[in-house]
Amino acid sequence: MESSMGSGSIRRSAGALFRGAVSGPPAPTGTFTDVPTTPADHPTAAASGDASGAVPAHAPEAAHAPGAVPTARRGAARRDAARHVAARTALTRTAAALAGTAVLLPPLLLAAPAHADEKKKDGKGGQSAPQVPAPPAEMSKVGGDRLGQAGTQVQPKPGAPKLPDGITARSWIVSDAESGKVLAAHNAHWQLPPASTLKMLFADTVLPKFPKTQKHTVKPADLAGMGEGSSLVGIKENLSYTVHDLWLGVFLRSGNDAVHTLSAMNGGTAKTVQEMQKQAEALNATDTHVVTPDGYDAPGQVSSAYDLSLFARAGLQNADFREYCSTVSAQFPGEVKDGKRGTFGIQNTNRLLSGDYDVKPYPGIAGVKNGSTTNAGSTFTGVAQRGERKLLVTVMNPEKKEHNEAYKETAKLFDWGFAAADKVEPVGRLVGPRSEEGDARAGAELAGDKARAGLEDPAGGSGGVWTALAITGGALVLLGGLAFAVHRRWPLPELMRRRGGKR
Repeated sequence: MESSMGSGSIRRSAGALFRGAVSGPPAPTGTFTDVPTTPADHPTAAASGDASGAVPAHAPEAAHAPGAVPTARRGAARRDAARHVAARTALTRTAAALAGTAVLLPPLLLAAPAHADEKKKDGKGGQSAPQVPAPPAEMSKVGGDRLGQAGTQVQPKPGAPKLPDGITARSWIVSDAESGKVLAAHNAHWQLPPASTLKMLFADTVLPKFPKTQKHTVKPADLAGMGEGSSLVGIKENLSYTVHDLWLGVFLRSGNDAVHTLSAMNGGTAKTVQEMQKQAEALNATDTHVVTPDGYDAPGQVSSAYDLSLFARAGLQNADFREYCSTVSAQFPGEVKDGKRGTFGIQNTNRLLSGDYDVKPYPGIAGVKNGSTTNAGSTFTGVAQRGERKLLVTVMNPEKKEHNEAYKETAKLFDWGFAAADKVEPVGRLVGPRSEEGDARAGAELAGDKARAGLEDPAGGSGGVWTALAITGGALVLLGGLAFAVHRRWPLPELMRRRGGKR
C-alpha cells in the first residue's frame, strides 16, 4: 500500500504536551562519610574499663561502719583521681584511633564518586537538598580557551545588559547562527546525555541521502530495537510512507519509530550510528559519542551544548532541514479503512514553536529540536531571528524541574542575546567543519601548548610571560583570520515559523 500523496488539509492539532524530565530512582550514595565508631565490646573499650579504677560493689558499705567517715572520703578522692586517669587514658587511645583513621579517610573521600542525590545542608536547618553535579575541571577548548572553563563565560562592554536570573541549566550557550560568535556560555563543553536533540545529528547524517518523494514499506524488523517508552509518531508495519512523511515524524513528534525506519533504509541502526559518529567528527563536534540514532538513553552516549549548536548550525544550511524543524503541524498517514488511507494531525513538540498553556510561541522562532529522557532531563536547541540577527541557544538539563522549564530558560537567553549582541565581546566561536578548518581539537591543543611553553623562561625572568602573551595573541589573531578568511559567515535565508507542512 502506497502512501497517500494528496494535498490533504493542513491544520494545527492539540498534540501531546511536552512534560519535561521524568524523575528516575535515586542513585545509591556511598557510605564513606559514615565515620566508624569503636563498639562497646572492642578491646580498647575493655582496656578502658580495666583502667577505670572502679570501686568494688561492696565499697560503699564502708561508709556505714562506725568511725569510717574519713576513710570513705579518702576512698572517694582515690576514686575521683582514678576516674581522671581513666578519662585521660581513654582520650589518648581515642585520639590515636582517630589519627589512624584519618590516614585512610582522605583517599576514600577523593575516590568516592559524586552522586546526583548526595545531600547538602539547605542552610535553614530543614530538609537537605540534592547536590548538583559539578562539571569537570578540564573540558575541551575547541572554539576558544574560555569555552573550556567551568562556569559562566561572558565579556560585557559598557552598557551591556546583565545575564538573566533563574537560568538553572547545567550547560548552555548563546551564539550567532551565521558568524558563529559565542556571546555567552556556561559549561559549554560539559559532556551530558543529549536525549532527542541528537536527532539533529541524525538528520545531518541521513537527510541528504534520500529524496523526499521516495517511498518505503515498513517491515517488522525496521521497528525492532526501540527503547521502552520511546516517543512515537505512529508508524505501522506493512504500510508505506514517503521520506517526507518520515522526516515530519522525526522533527514534529520526535518519533523514534521514524528514526528506526529511516535507519533501516540506510542499512541498519549500527551502520547509521557509525556514520553519525563520523559526521560528528567531520563537524569538529569532539564532545559527542553516539550509541543510539534517536538519542534514547544509553551508557556512554553524550554530547554538549557546544556540539548540539554545531549540529543545528550545520543542519540549518539544508533547506529541507529548515523546513522540517520549523513546521508547527502537519497531517500524517494513518491506517487504511474501507480501502482508503486516512491521515491524522501531528504537532511539533517544540513548545517555543507550537506554544503551550504556560509558554507562548517565541517571536521569530524557527526550530530546531527538543529532547527529554530520564537520564538527560530536558534538552533543547532553538534558532530565532530578530531583524537581521539570527541566534542559536542550547540548554541542557535545567535543575529547576518545572513544566516547560527548558523553553522558559531558552526564551530568557534569547531575549538577553538579542539585547546584548552588540554589547559583548565574543568568548569563543562555533568552529567550522574539518573540511574548512581541519581538526579544531588539534588546533586548540597546539595553541595551549605554545602558550604554556612561553611561560617557561630559562633565564628565570619575566620574558617568558610576555612571550606567552605574544604567542597567545598570535594564536587569537590566527584563529580570527581563519574565521574571517575561511569561515566568514554561514549565511541563512530569512527564517520563518511554518504553521503547516504539506504532504
